[in-house]
Amino acid sequence: MINPLKIKRMKKSILISGLFICSGFYAMAQSINMPQPSPTQTILQNFATSKIEISYSRPGVKNRTVFGELVPYDKVWRTGANSATTIYFGEEVTVNNTKLPRGRYGLLTIPGKEEWTIILSKDTTVTGPSAYKQENDAVRITIKPSILPKSVETFTIEIANIQKNSADIEIKWATTQVSFSVNAEIDGKIMKQIDEVLNADKRPYYQAATYYYENDKDMKKALEWVNKSIESRPDAFWMYHLKAKIQVKLKDYNGAIAAAETSKEKAKAVNYEEYVKMNDKLIEDIKAQPDFKAAKKK
Repeated sequence: MINPLKIKRMKKSILISGLFICSGFYAMAQSINMPQPSPTQTILQNFATSKIEISYSRPGVKNRTVFGELVPYDKVWRTGANSATTIYFGEEVTVNNTKLPRGRYGLLTIPGKEEWTIILSKDTTVTGPSAYKQENDAVRITIKPSILPKSVETFTIEIANIQKNSADIEIKWATTQVSFSVNAEIDGKIMKQIDEVLNADKRPYYQAATYYYENDKDMKKALEWVNKSIESRPDAFWMYHLKAKIQVKLKDYNGAIAAAETSKEKAKAVNYEEYVKMNDKLIEDIKAQPDFKAAKKK
């Protein structure tokens, strides 16, 4: 005889198993990878002696009116979508005459018809107007937007016009662009490094001479250092080329031509055609110098 209690327990077991199977299928359905409507992006850019990193999400125009409707005027905007937009500076920088310590900041904006406000906030979690507190502002800039000749479909933040100690942060969407500049003081840091490393056992004379040449510092010291670098690498044609350029700044044109000719011959020996051409051009430029021509006439 079949035990009714046993049948009841079997039915309950089958029901529970069915629930587990259904929940498993549901969990699988929830894990489907789908494209993000506003995909995230992280920009990492070497800058000055460290880096700038920007993390943000990128919504699209999608046939919508962006500024004034999708993004209201005169209200704090996270400057992107989804999570808060952040910007990290790997060293102390200056933005709008304000010095910012190394660290991460929230990048917020207040779009307007005629003007935008750019905010770098100490709070890196702001995603809407209600969370914003002006007392957390590290930098606040008012700027006029510019009109782009072609609409930008996907919201874009770029690090542009990169120089050795400055760069522009550009914000573009639809036909609107706003930008602000970031500056870093690097000369003092590099000069300190030069002093430190030139007192070490392995001395990077060539790097130090290059920095002095490129930044119009003491050319006599630069010549001294490049000569010391040549002593350790007499085959280094690129060092002779730097020596020639330093001698041009010292107006030692004959010495510069001799160094350029040496660089050219050493480059030829290893089939480095680019430096052969560079030295030919340098010699041509030296001989075109007005004071070189005047000296030859005497």
